[in-house]
Amino acid sequence: MSEVELHAPFLGYSGAIGKIVYRKYKGRTIACLKPSPKRTLSQAEINNRERFKQAAAYGKLSLANPATRALYEQAAKEKDVPVFSLCVADFFNAPTVQSVDLSAYNGQVGDTIQVIASDDFGVVNVHVTLKNAEGTLIESGDAIEAGTGHWNYNATASVAFGTPVIAYVVATDRPGGTAVESMGTTVR
Repeated sequence: MSEVELHAPFLGYSGAIGKIVYRKYKGRTIACLKPSPKRTLSQAEINNRERFKQAAAYGKLSLANPATRALYEQAAKEKDVPVFSLCVADFFNAPTVQSVDLSAYNGQVGDTIQVIASDDFGVVNVHVTLKNAEGTLIESGDAIEAGTGHWNYNATASVAFGTPVIAYVVATDRPGGTAVESMGTTVR
């Protein structure tokens, strides 16, 4: 939509004449074309609007919780951005799983599976599920954070030598966004 800054006779005027709308914007009077009539939204646009409503609701809930609010306020201050905008942006930014390391997993109780996962405001949970090649559950549980972005899962079930095992990892961030990664190995 093009805008034209007006002078003299139209200064301070607001309203519509025909297809032209006059309004005040940043202390100036401008003229614009009337917005086009409402149209039917596509499914993608409807989904996008719904997702933004969810993000705004998350932002409001986060700012209502003193502990979460403090976390976002600190980050907003460091980044010099509005705290609500930061909450909404966190909702839209899902975590990522950079790696799943099965090199220390040999099918024995206590073997460690290492996961590196990150998010703009931190990953709050990493869940590991081990299944055999047929999809039968071997074990499942939460990993323990071993340092910033590093998570360790210690096996709780023994698996026979030569069994193909697939590890499914789900990393979850504060707003509930998830990242899923899988990695396979054969027990040696």
